[in-house]
Amino acid sequence: MSYILHFDTATKTCSVALSQGGTLVAYKDAGGSSYSHSGLLTVLTEELLKSQNVSFDELSAVCVNKGPGSYTGLRIGTSAAKGICYAKDIPLLAVNSLLNLANLCYEQKSEHKELIEKHSDFYLCPMIDARRMEVYSAVYDNELRPVKDIEATVIDENSFKELINEKAFFIFGDGAEKCVDILKHPNLYYIKIIISSARGLVSPAYQKFINKDFEDVAYFEPFYLKEFAAGKPKVKGLR
Repeated sequence: MSYILHFDTATKTCSVALSQGGTLVAYKDAGGSSYSHSGLLTVLTEELLKSQNVSFDELSAVCVNKGPGSYTGLRIGTSAAKGICYAKDIPLLAVNSLLNLANLCYEQKSEHKELIEKHSDFYLCPMIDARRMEVYSAVYDNELRPVKDIEATVIDENSFKELINEKAFFIFGDGAEKCVDILKHPNLYYIKIIISSARGLVSPAYQKFINKDFEDVAYFEPFYLKEFAAGKPKVKGLR
């Protein structure tokens, strides 16, 4: 049965997962390390495969979190995934970071069971921090069907107002915390425990693999959503 290797480098935590036939086999993350993806991703991958006695030759595909998220993190994950796919002549799969988060929330419902079971119908709104009061967000229904496409949103008191008025609205991800004090509504619920992880790539990646929904290894690029804006160098004398 097919092994798929999964990389998530879209946010602060670097993580890798191995799945077989759409089921998670093994998982590793960098723990408390933040934005050290370039030094950690290869190590985590080698440790993960070694722990399962699986070689790179046994992989049927590699899946990467394609973004949006950290520009540098996305480039690191994409480069590593492309390298393996090219060397082993296997397909490249890509899942967006908001679906990854929504899938994690959906699969981890047991951890916030009481909160979600109060509502038979609800919206899931994953959020990734895009600095200041901006987040990358999307909205999915309770069956993970997209309701609102991925966008960069500057949060104010009217954000998502129409959807929040309709039914229970769950926000989560590393961009959600800063929205809690602004988005005031009895239908709004903040779930703290959902963070980006390669675990959330397993199910959607397997569906893409079955459907042969592969990326072009040569031309695939991360989904940045916004243009990269370089900051001023901190080293004196550089411009």
